[in-house]
Amino acid sequence: MSNHKRLILPGPVEVRPEILEAQTAWMFGHRSQEFADLFDRLQVNLKRAFQTENRVYVVGSSGTGFWEGASRNCVRDDRRVLHAVCGSFSERWAKVSKANGKQVDVVEVEWGKAITPEMIADALEEQTYDAVCVVHNETSTGVLNPIQAIGEVVSGYEETLYMVDTVSGFLGAELFVDEWGIDIALTSSQKAFALPPGVAFGTISERVLERAKQVENRGYYFDFLSLEKYYQRSNTPSTPPISLMQAADKQLNDIFAGEGLEGRWARHKQMRDMSHAWVESRDFGFFAQEGYRSPTITAVANTRGIDVHELEAFMAERGFAIDKGYGKIRGETFRIAHMGDLQPDTIEEVLAGFDEFLGG
Repeated sequence: MSNHKRLILPGPVEVRPEILEAQTAWMFGHRSQEFADLFDRLQVNLKRAFQTENRVYVVGSSGTGFWEGASRNCVRDDRRVLHAVCGSFSERWAKVSKANGKQVDVVEVEWGKAITPEMIADALEEQTYDAVCVVHNETSTGVLNPIQAIGEVVSGYEETLYMVDTVSGFLGAELFVDEWGIDIALTSSQKAFALPPGVAFGTISERVLERAKQVENRGYYFDFLSLEKYYQRSNTPSTPPISLMQAADKQLNDIFAGEGLEGRWARHKQMRDMSHAWVESRDFGFFAQEGYRSPTITAVANTRGIDVHELEAFMAERGFAIDKGYGKIRGETFRIAHMGDLQPDTIEEVLAGFDEFLGG
């Protein structure tokens, strides 16, 4: 009997058996025509998923790797980068830029609040920036930032690239990379994409490549010009995660043959609404600011003061792994992760388990 617990976590998420099975296909060389065919199939569907005509780089990495790549390739040594910070992961991306020697300015709000276009506009009026970095969906707080409206602001500054982390947003929250003027949209596999961890994806505009040519020390593993050289050959500079790419190929084919992008976005909103209704009816609160609440994660304000460790243990006995909140707001919050291939009936089971715990 399996002791597997269904993952109601904001990553890694539950992965369908069919996707796990796709990883077990026979291996082949990454300089072969078979790999090139896989690479090209992925490009077609990744562009469709990101809603972009730009190339999509595929790298064996977490999303953190693309943070470093974006900062190193897009910010010149004598220029500055603006980071919008509203939680743990947006804060960490700013630290990555600093660790790579970049001159960093920060627009920062209290955890649970959203970054507004007006904040970015004010900062851009005061200082010239090579890039503006914003997290689409802040995983730690459940805040969905208004990246479309922020993109409209950034588009008024010709020299400023717009870089977006959509790690916990991609394939769960609406995203239109080209229409919203995004130069880099980066994500990873283990959240709403519903794949195992270990592969990252990044859309790269022509403006990004032109900027990279002006940066001498781009690093090695995430050198966009090197990635571009191999991209043109339907390949990668270093050994790619072939099994994970086969899983991604299967997942994207299933998405577009099934519910499609709009259906997937709608299902995530449905699960969010179910979670929100439960939160309100059980006298909890929301940690994320009203009007900016994520379709993939609900951060529940623990206004009833329940013991989230006891809740976790209770749900584990019922076959679920749940989240107890993140970082400095652990216990003060707990998170309901309604993302990936999770279905509304599973959310009903989870919420019924929460009710059983509260009733006990």
